[in-house]
Amino acid sequence: MTESQKILLVDDHELVRSAVKGMLDRDDAFEVVGEAGSADEALAVVGELAPDILVMDIDMPGMICFGAVAQMRTSLPDLKVIFLSAFFHDHYIEQALKVGASGYVVKGDPPSTLFDALREVAGGGSYFSKDVRSRLVCNDGDVSSDTGTRTNSLTNREVEVLRYLARGLSKKEIARTMHISVKTVEHHTTSVMRKLDIHDRVELARYAIREGLAEA
Repeated sequence: MTESQKILLVDDHELVRSAVKGMLDRDDAFEVVGEAGSADEALAVVGELAPDILVMDIDMPGMICFGAVAQMRTSLPDLKVIFLSAFFHDHYIEQALKVGASGYVVKGDPPSTLFDALREVAGGGSYFSKDVRSRLVCNDGDVSSDTGTRTNSLTNREVEVLRYLARGLSKKEIARTMHISVKTVEHHTTSVMRKLDIHDRVELARYAIREGLAEA
């Protein structure tokens, strides 16, 4: 990088924006050219500020961030996007990839992680936190818009079994409800656990609830 990368920070918590800006201001490689407290505010100023990299929170009031990013990239196709979030649910990761995110950093990561992500993305690469990468199914370690999450690797039948497990149904009850054998339910359950890399039924239920798969 020969010039400072222009950064637009978007987070509904001013304290978070202030902390991140304070870190970036100490590095000549980056220049925070603007801040916004919502996706709506960011969409209103991004054209004028023309940042190189957008660092955006995911769970904010107002316009959904993924829709805002999709709109931004129609007028600024070279805009690089790093999502910074406390959450790394599969459905968030999938939507981030669909809008062409170059990075996804978890707020629980060490502060240096964001710098690593910014440097990698500024250089034309991508950066996804360890927790995020653990949810991805990648070919040769490459992450792209075609990359799927572990949830996305489940078949419709496996998702159905997972939903029932999350609701607390026994394997016999699931078999009766789905009109299949208990052995088939056990086969699906084993496959789900292997694909999700979760080997405890309680954790499996928590995962399903977190991902909204336990809902009717």
